[in-house]
Amino acid sequence: MPAPGDPEALEPLAPVDRAWLRMDEPSNLMIINGCLVLDRPLERQRLKSLLQKRLLPIRRFRQRILHHEGSPHWELDPGFDLDAHVLEMDLPAPGGDEALREVVSDLMSVPFGLERPLWRFHLLHGYKGGSVVMGRLHHCIGDGMALLLVLLSLTDRTEGPPQAPGVLEDPDDDGDDDNPFTDLFRLPPRGAEAAKKLAEQIMPDGMRLLEQSAEAFRAMGPVVTGLASSSAFARLLARPADPKTMFKGPLGVPKRVAWSEPILVSDVREVGKALGGTINDVLLSAMTGGLRRYLDRHGQRARGLNFRAAMPVNLRSIDKMSELGNQFGLVFLSLPVGIDDAVERLAELRRRALALKRSAEPVVVYAILKLLGVVPMAVQRMVVGIFAAKTTAVMTNVPGPRQEQFLAGRAIRELFFWVPQSGRVGLGISIFSYAGHVRLGLASDTGLVPDPEVIVEGFHEEFEELRTRARARAAAGPPAP
Repeated sequence: MPAPGDPEALEPLAPVDRAWLRMDEPSNLMIINGCLVLDRPLERQRLKSLLQKRLLPIRRFRQRILHHEGSPHWELDPGFDLDAHVLEMDLPAPGGDEALREVVSDLMSVPFGLERPLWRFHLLHGYKGGSVVMGRLHHCIGDGMALLLVLLSLTDRTEGPPQAPGVLEDPDDDGDDDNPFTDLFRLPPRGAEAAKKLAEQIMPDGMRLLEQSAEAFRAMGPVVTGLASSSAFARLLARPADPKTMFKGPLGVPKRVAWSEPILVSDVREVGKALGGTINDVLLSAMTGGLRRYLDRHGQRARGLNFRAAMPVNLRSIDKMSELGNQFGLVFLSLPVGIDDAVERLAELRRRALALKRSAEPVVVYAILKLLGVVPMAVQRMVVGIFAAKTTAVMTNVPGPRQEQFLAGRAIRELFFWVPQSGRVGLGISIFSYAGHVRLGLASDTGLVPDPEVIVEGFHEEFEELRTRARARAAAGPPAP
């Protein structure tokens, strides 16, 4: 077997993954951050044992970046130390939302060094009687959907019997595990059907979205894809820059996070049914209204305003996840921020979203990202700057597990995450559903938006407005013929 550092032991980064690595800047780290809130305290040794058993068999999580002959490669870290990747601290008393927000905001601004694999787990104690596991994973390891499946490989559907922390296991041990997602990421991969069946049980909405987008990509065919891509590429270049608002501007290093209170998915579905829209439409419209309210509160005119959110679209099926990496495109949804009436805004946003549904934009952007990984760095920066000018926010919506999951014998009470603001964008908005509730996570550059919690307040106010209007319409019954 080749030794670490031997060229035969190196794996070159795929071009698209190299593009995400090169997009990293001190003021805009390409790191996906997420928090799992546990109902009881968790010991560090127990977390380490779990990661040793389920995460480290995935080869990528024991590899670091090594530049060889001018190009980045993956190599097994010869001095891999799990202790360097599992860090522990107590939240400042009294350990509530504000304490967690301050710690998470600070950690989000901390870059990774290339001397170690590009991930960390921070075990934070003292939050509402339990612990928080904050995961930080670099985007070059994988996209959001792949990393969600990695996260699910760490969880269980039941609490399981009481267990001692135990002895750390050998990550190369090929023994059986009771979580099919663990097998999904082994090389060679195995058990894709079992993983797919489990995913369909615990997160049917996420699986449906994943498979539908991947199938639509395959169904386009190479000829149709090529023709549609040319047209979509021309439209992307021709679009004017987004208007100047307080959400756009030079970025600094400090970031600030916020998250919403949980909202029942059934309530969102009720609003969509009454007003005409999907769950996604309702949430995006409430978020758009929250941005409008923020501008109004700061004296910026929002009437007639539109700006774009870049939204990821998955391009592969679950059985193609084993090598991790990135395989997704983006669509650029124009948000009708300038429409004052909440119901009219929802209808317009739905119309725009439907127009993008069969767009070739995701394929175009994926091809551009692959190209960025092989062109000179100066060219990549120029292209990223062009796209940054046409975008104000990065926004993602991921349907997660419908049932409560467990991590190391602890119930995962809440789950929220923050998407990187790729391409020098100052606002990242993440919507994630879990166990019958949906939460919003928002990350901002403090020089642009020092108080993202105010946007979250506006999101809640807009959703309440939509719910009030929906119930009034339902009570009035169908219009007379």
